[in-house]
Amino acid sequence: MLYRIWTIFIARTKEFYRDRTAFGWNVIFPLLIIIGFSVVFRSESSPLLKVGIVASDGSGKDNTKNTQFEEFMKLKYIDFIVFQSKDKAIDSLQKFKVDMVLDTQHNTYFINDSSPNGYIAEKLLKGAGSNHTFFSRYSFKGQGIRYVEWLFPGILGMNAMFNSLYGVGYVLVMYRKNGILKRFSVAPVRPFEFLTAQILSRMFVMLATTIIVYIGTFLLYGFQCKGSLLTLLLVFALGGFCMISLGLLIASRSDSQEFADGLINIITWPMMFLSEVWFSLEGARPWVQKISQLLPLTPIVESARMVMNEGASLFDIRYHVLYLVAISGIFLLAGSVLFRWDRK
Repeated sequence: MLYRIWTIFIARTKEFYRDRTAFGWNVIFPLLIIIGFSVVFRSESSPLLKVGIVASDGSGKDNTKNTQFEEFMKLKYIDFIVFQSKDKAIDSLQKFKVDMVLDTQHNTYFINDSSPNGYIAEKLLKGAGSNHTFFSRYSFKGQGIRYVEWLFPGILGMNAMFNSLYGVGYVLVMYRKNGILKRFSVAPVRPFEFLTAQILSRMFVMLATTIIVYIGTFLLYGFQCKGSLLTLLLVFALGGFCMISLGLLIASRSDSQEFADGLINIITWPMMFLSEVWFSLEGARPWVQKISQLLPLTPIVESARMVMNEGASLFDIRYHVLYLVAISGIFLLAGSVLFRWDRK
């Protein structure tokens, strides 16, 4: 059994790296995205300012009626987001999810000195107060990250998603359409052995390209992983396995490449926009944020950012890991049960 799995694994892996176009695309494309964003966005920048407002704790010490705050709230093109916890607001500020935090109970405001948007928000607040300044200033030095550093884990997660879904889902559908799977059905290979080899091959390819991209960006920009590299590798291994299992489910019966391509696009595009790959969903509608938490790409991107940008340990991301394991098991079980050599 192991020999048959190993033989199919080698054949599938060779098929990938001999296709130089596909291999180059999986390595070069994410690098080009990082380079492009580093040129366009030299640091954190957003067309809409986001200002966090710490909610009143009911103590009666609410100073939202002061002149400076009232004038500031009248400004257009600023998204004011209410936080129930000051700690959560500060955490969002440090992660570039908001540009400024106002604590109206204590007449203080917080900005991140690494954020140009925070600088603009501060100037607008001071201008709104004119000669009557009610807020005291607090800032954070050296705790911020550049936008490309915030973006980088999302790009790696997105690349792993496309690599896995197209590398398994689309390819298996192509095999079925071309009659290759039908030939395997009469060969001394069981479905379990064939699918195991496909999963292992794609896992190897996905992790190899992710490591290459990581090393490339490290050499170009000096990105640092504040957490453990082994923990980060585990995150992408589990994330890749989850996406591969989803790809197996997509390819379990269909023999139409057009249908598979459309289905993969329907799945991947919402995940790209709702899993905070490109931008934060802070301030979005609550139901949008709830949907985002259910998407497989969200725990991959969030846990990778926590490890790379915050130095989180495996224990800190345990809920993301458990969620990935659970939905991977569901996808894999459903795909294995539904899988057929030929469409019936």
